[in-house]
Amino acid sequence: MEKQFDLIVWDWDGTLADSTGMITNAIVQAAEQVGLPKLDPLAARNIIGLGLKESIYALFGDLPADVAQKLAMQYSANYYAGEQAIPLFKGAKETIIELKRSGYKLAVATGKGRRGLNLALQHSGLTPYFHATRTVDECFSKPHPQMLDEIMDDCVATPERTLMIGDTSYDLQMAKNASVQAVAVTFGAQSREKLSGYNSIETFHQFNDLSTWLLKHA
Repeated sequence: MEKQFDLIVWDWDGTLADSTGMITNAIVQAAEQVGLPKLDPLAARNIIGLGLKESIYALFGDLPADVAQKLAMQYSANYYAGEQAIPLFKGAKETIIELKRSGYKLAVATGKGRRGLNLALQHSGLTPYFHATRTVDECFSKPHPQMLDEIMDDCVATPERTLMIGDTSYDLQMAKNASVQAVAVTFGAQSREKLSGYNSIETFHQFNDLSTWLLKHA
């Protein structure tokens, strides 16, 4: 079957890496550690995908600068303490390797910072398989299209031949803003209901179903 896409762009947390629970716990604990009101874990889960600064604003509004800085530092400490233990979803590494072997260009667009993404790529062994990566400290936070626009420039790909895969509304809205088609996954941060209304071409509830579809239809 002829390929629909030349470039496949992945979100990282909740899409390739099974990190949603750890991220949620890290921000909930950080809020308690700096003396902020107890944070609803579902609210924390639903902001995964934004940059840290944007996440703090979405959860707490305009905090004093010193409090926001303490919260960010405590979250980072909590997160990095457990980062090396974060697994990829079962079959994710094999899928990336097979897609690369099949001639697709692969990229990552993530709300992680550059340090965090580089460590995650190193720990997973996936560094060599991606043609381009963009992080929130290099671009505007999702859902702004800058990450996708720059990745497409790097990979010499057009919007109609690019696919974005993500687990949050921020991923899907970014794809829409960049005129790129998107696939939604519900095994990460946000539910099927939260992801509805973004015109994703497919929605998958398990990674192995996503993998099967990509290898047959992308």
